[in-house]
Amino acid sequence: MGRPVVIGNWKMNATIHQAGLLASAIRNSVSDVNGVQVVLCPPFVSVQEVSNSLQGSGLKVGAQNMHHQEKGAFTGEVSAEMLKGLVTHVILGHSERRRDFNETDDLVSLKAQMALIAGFQPIICVGESLSERQEGRAEEVISTSIKSSLSGIGPGSDFVVAYEPVWAIGTGEAATGSQAQDMCQLLRDCIAVVFDRETASRTSILYGGSVGPDNAAEFVSMRDIDGALVGGASLDAEQFASIVRTTALERVSSSV
Repeated sequence: MGRPVVIGNWKMNATIHQAGLLASAIRNSVSDVNGVQVVLCPPFVSVQEVSNSLQGSGLKVGAQNMHHQEKGAFTGEVSAEMLKGLVTHVILGHSERRRDFNETDDLVSLKAQMALIAGFQPIICVGESLSERQEGRAEEVISTSIKSSLSGIGPGSDFVVAYEPVWAIGTGEAATGSQAQDMCQLLRDCIAVVFDRETASRTSILYGGSVGPDNAAEFVSMRDIDGALVGGASLDAEQFASIVRTTALERVSSSV
């Protein structure tokens, strides 16, 4: 069982001013919750504002992406060096990046290696499409994807893995708790193959895909699901705080 973690991925939403207000509202709403690592991932332009809003709290700031090179002629990209001092985490290989920007497992691996060198904790995302699931290939796709994405990462590295079925991202159609558990258990087994059982046991594995206050308990009550990667619901302070509280209730209490 990994550390309970809840991550808010704000995607391309909120102005800088709105991001600061939202971060402050979330900070206030979860101030009484213990035992859960909360990470907010705003758009790049709002990272500094959110960092300022969370200063002095236990909440962390993450980036939604980063480039795998140190610097260079990569218009529109952001390097790890540029993010130092601002974030502690970085989302890599999100299904929208894979789908819309053709990011591959090999590229995710390069980014994860650079993130670790920079001192960040990478949040490595994997998931299957609807057609892959319907064809009975979900386990094969996930196994191949996570093993390739973790290739090149040294033993002892600290990372988070998020299972996010592509067919459940932003659709309102979440996986069932048992479906998510099966895939997260598979991911933990794959991590044990790549590294060892100890690494697999301590790695936080999250579910992402239309997670909200109404269904969060169904996921985080599962043995191999340590928390959630939250999209739309993370843009509402109370909804997001409810997911954090549910995670604390289900995961923290079960470990006592």
